[in-house]
Amino acid sequence: MNIAMFETEEWERQACARLEPHHRVRCVAEALDARNAAGFSDAEVASPFINSRLDASVLSQFPRLKLIATRSTGYDHIDLHHCATHGIVVSNVPDYGDSTVAEHAFALLLGVARNLVEAVERTRRGRFTQTGLRGFELRDRVIGVVGTGRIGLRVIEIARGFGMNVLAYDLRPDEAAATRLNFAYTTLDQLLSDADVVTLHVPATSGTVRMLSDREFSLMKPGAILINTARGHIVEVEALVRALADGRLRGAGLDVLPQEPLIREEAAIFHQEAVRDANDFKALVANHVLLRFPNVIVTPHNAYNTDAALGRIIATTLANIEAFAQGTPQNVVSAAR
Repeated sequence: MNIAMFETEEWERQACARLEPHHRVRCVAEALDARNAAGFSDAEVASPFINSRLDASVLSQFPRLKLIATRSTGYDHIDLHHCATHGIVVSNVPDYGDSTVAEHAFALLLGVARNLVEAVERTRRGRFTQTGLRGFELRDRVIGVVGTGRIGLRVIEIARGFGMNVLAYDLRPDEAAATRLNFAYTTLDQLLSDADVVTLHVPATSGTVRMLSDREFSLMKPGAILINTARGHIVEVEALVRALADGRLRGAGLDVLPQEPLIREEAAIFHQEAVRDANDFKALVANHVLLRFPNVIVTPHNAYNTDAALGRIIATTLANIEAFAQGTPQNVVSAAR
């Protein structure tokens, strides 16, 4: 099979050598989008990462495509309807970063709670004053975990180690886990009202887009902290700016933002397909405002980025490709019709 791997680094290219000589593998550093798709039109397998965009306009340029093996758990960057109706199987990496992402969530939380960025920058300038650096202790605080999948449950385990009390919200409560880890499920509104820290661990779906907006922020406890390592569009970023500017929230730790591709490459704003409407521009401006709040820590979608997690991602992806080639697809999130 002809395999096109996108967003690859040198170590990943070396790992992909195991697919040869049975397959022809082409590894490139750039993400896949409408601007370069035509150059890979002979691919039977495409393996993107999180910055590629595989919508119908891109996928229509792959007449021979049979498999998309995304190197991620989420697949909201792929048009599943187009895949299902055009005979394209989609597989993902369902389990690679439970601890990795959960630990990053706590890194963000501790960074915000203890004013670490300001403290470090201040001492690097030779100033050792503690004025304005008073912290927020985690022990006995209430953490609200929105989404109790693998990552959410790992967050709860870590939170219990810090001596925090845990509330959780999920459309499908895991009562066995609640008993084992000693936490309670509640409604989303009650969680927002009671939690000192709210951390998001839900997938990007039509039901989670703008899950937190002005109404939800108005319910949150004054002085609460928001952590988001899930997906940028779960939070209406303009509403978050208002909650921070009004002093409703103590701070926020964010590893994801809406319109991330445009933040990375702002020249892309001027491509016709990049920005769909005025809301995209508003979100982009709000992102830049967030980056300037002293009580907000933003990392560049980096929660997954550890040696161990990346090793699991490439190993599972290569196994997904080999299983498909042998006629036994695995980790399938969308089957061909």
